[in-house]
Amino acid sequence: MHAGDHDASIASARVRASRPVSMTPFPSRSVALVLLVGLAAMVLWQGIIPALSRIDTDFPNYLTAAKIVAERGDTDRLYDDRWFQAQSVRYGMSPQAKFTPFPPPTALLLLPLAGLEPLTALRVLTLVSVACLILSAFFLARTLQWSVLESSVFMLLAGHAILNDLRFGQAYILVATACILGYYAYLNGRPWLAGICLGLFLPIKYYPVVLLAGLALRKEWKILLSAAITCLAVMLLSIGVLGWPVHETFLLSVLGNHLSAHMFTPMSATYQSFDTLLARLFVLDPIANPHPWFPSPALRQLGVPLTKLALMLMAAAAVVRLARADSAAAVAPSIGILGILALLIAPGTATYHFVLLWLPVGLLVRDQWNRQAQLPAYLILAAYALIGFLPYKLTAYFEGRGAWTLLAYPRLGLLLVMFITAIYVVFAPTPARIRESTPR
Repeated sequence: MHAGDHDASIASARVRASRPVSMTPFPSRSVALVLLVGLAAMVLWQGIIPALSRIDTDFPNYLTAAKIVAERGDTDRLYDDRWFQAQSVRYGMSPQAKFTPFPPPTALLLLPLAGLEPLTALRVLTLVSVACLILSAFFLARTLQWSVLESSVFMLLAGHAILNDLRFGQAYILVATACILGYYAYLNGRPWLAGICLGLFLPIKYYPVVLLAGLALRKEWKILLSAAITCLAVMLLSIGVLGWPVHETFLLSVLGNHLSAHMFTPMSATYQSFDTLLARLFVLDPIANPHPWFPSPALRQLGVPLTKLALMLMAAAAVVRLARADSAAAVAPSIGILGILALLIAPGTATYHFVLLWLPVGLLVRDQWNRQAQLPAYLILAAYALIGFLPYKLTAYFEGRGAWTLLAYPRLGLLLVMFITAIYVVFAPTPARIRESTPR
């Protein structure tokens, strides 16, 4: 055996050894099977069938851009909303389509489907998403050392996230699958493949950076380098196909406005972020928000960055504590904490974004269960499931009603519960940590 192969085998063995023998917080197999049948039927009826039957929102945003690229249209005008909407109508889709605030490489996402009729293209994307859903269940099971049945039930508990991703023609199931495959490749000592999986969607959807940050704790430089090379390759391809001007427009005019929550209705609870919540609570607008809790725009301007800074400092403290205790064991809970943090500090989230929590929440639940922190594991699992099944039409009643507006943000509140629970487990003297700190 060559020295390089020997070192790779040792590294792979160390990674596998760092994975604890996993138990699961799920009920009996028969109960899990009943849940699987019920949840799968719901996904078929409310997600897959509608997506195969009609075009809803969001999908025209992706396909219109792909068709413009395929026809060698004026890609410099992708962020010209009126022009883009006119192109969408010309292709037989929604007049409400917008490419803003997508990064330019997003226009390449559906390029293989650009020659198809819109509904046919959506059907193909739906079948690909369903295939990714099934693939994710198998690889998540192997990653978490759960059965395929348990991982399938866990994933389907995302509820609205899966349904809306399918119905709206979104791409987040694909991104979540790439994250799971990348982490699985890391566990099995294949750093270059892991980096490719994590870097592929990074220029389009930023979420994989969460996993890369967690893997940086282990100084997995090969993964980070592979992801950087893959990301750069996608960016260069995008510049080569679309031209530089549209990328310049994105960097100078779109990205900053998007990250500061100026790209959508700033007071809508639809987006469930601290940006929109604090605007509802503290900014008076005679038409959009006539009944704030306490009219003081300064509180909103200070409150948003201070809240996000506090959350980031909490996450950083937890990750550092985990890394100091055991850098190998720190990767999984760190990715869980950072994965939840990313959605907490985002300028806006939609229900379909929450399929991205499959891996982070799964890692957290498994880690806490193995540490014998069963109650926190169940609390996080319950909050995750509630996000998937809350009747948001009922909570929308409270939006714009002073302090009652807080009740219009249940998704944000449940994310906060998950985050605080995860942080608590890190700093609390759990039985597992007491045993670990006891001299032999």
